[in-house]
Amino acid sequence: MRKAFKAYDIRGIYNKDFNGSDVYKIGFFLPQLLGAETVLIGHDVRVSSPEILEFLCKGITDAGADVQVAGECTTPMIYWATAKYNYKASVMITASHNPASYNGLKISAEQALPVGLDSGLSELLEMAETYPVIPAEIPGTYTTFSFRKEYLEFLSKYQTDLSGLKIAVDCSNGMGSLLIRNLLGDSPFYLFDKPDGTFPNHEPNPLEEENVADLKKLVLEKGCDIGLIFDGDADRVMFVDEKGRFIQPDMMIAVLAGYFAGKGFSGNAIQDIRTSKSVTEYVEEQGFSMHMWRVGRAYAALKLREINGLFGGELAGHYYFRDFYFSDSAYMAALIILDEVKKHHDKGIPLSQMICNISRYHGTGEINFHIDQKIEAMNALRQAFSDDETPTAFFDFDGYRIEFSDWWFNVRPSNTEPYLRFLAEAKSKKILDIKKARALKILRPFIVEANHGH
Repeated sequence: MRKAFKAYDIRGIYNKDFNGSDVYKIGFFLPQLLGAETVLIGHDVRVSSPEILEFLCKGITDAGADVQVAGECTTPMIYWATAKYNYKASVMITASHNPASYNGLKISAEQALPVGLDSGLSELLEMAETYPVIPAEIPGTYTTFSFRKEYLEFLSKYQTDLSGLKIAVDCSNGMGSLLIRNLLGDSPFYLFDKPDGTFPNHEPNPLEEENVADLKKLVLEKGCDIGLIFDGDADRVMFVDEKGRFIQPDMMIAVLAGYFAGKGFSGNAIQDIRTSKSVTEYVEEQGFSMHMWRVGRAYAALKLREINGLFGGELAGHYYFRDFYFSDSAYMAALIILDEVKKHHDKGIPLSQMICNISRYHGTGEINFHIDQKIEAMNALRQAFSDDETPTAFFDFDGYRIEFSDWWFNVRPSNTEPYLRFLAEAKSKKILDIKKARALKILRPFIVEANHGH
């Protein structure tokens, strides 16, 4: 069970990294951890989700707390309902973008505050491993709860007339298919929009380029202006331009800034430590103050709330909104970005040009290295490049981000996988190529195997 407790959630291969008995104990101690008399539960379409739901509900009700089950949901639906209906605890059963054999639990406290290792999961693990299970004399109740109508009413604020915009959508056989036709209608070209927890067409992870191949092909075949692809639980959405090219997800933070600036908003926004300087500069030019913080919802949602930020996002395709209780919503992000793309489309500016207008730097994209001595490798990079030239900025709250006059890099250990992740940006491709080659040379003695991402 311990292996399944990650920085942001509980996740692993079901019946290997954690099992039904573990889920029962997690459910049993969750009400005590969060002081909850009622727990809201949703689940995705994975094959193991119904079984996990059964064990989870039994644990919670044996503890004397009530469960209200929302059934099949997107993860953001559970965040929204947790805050909207004042639950003190909720659980979304999902493994997000992982393969079909995986599953997990995303736990939220009141106001949809994320529960990560630093904010409750470590205590929950200790309780589940060491505390005795003594069922309550009076068990809790099990009821169902549907809020789909109210959720669609909320999202309708962001629905606009998209006629004339040709859209392709890949739902990855995941939860993105749940409400997408309610939001976009039947005019888009849809791929894999039947929920199937075996994910028969491709893994539900749009950050892996091969999983976007079908969408790229559809965009080009149908002459679409934009393509959207959701991950497994629809908390992330990513985009393809009219030329069939995948757009680095942090670029869309800048598109969000354009939308909100056009509505007359200003204030704070957030990015993660990996976000392109192109985005930072563009967002600040739109009148917002950009704050950099750690990767992952467990950190980003809390930071956005702390600074009362309007919106924000991450390289991984999460987009956060004050209006969404400071949580991430792929549907809301998709509606806003489609509206902004339509406005530009009507002026004769395609999506590729929008991104070109934002982009000022050349980037490596994120590269994954299988490295066991992560800290030593990170320090080797820091030392070597800092000896070469004096940094203009240094951040160390999520790995290192070290900036120089004409380039910068970030190196950070993955919180969920055995990788060290590296990315760099420079003002010219020549500088970028030199710095990337030097970084590879520094890291080579530490590498178990290299897995080049994007």
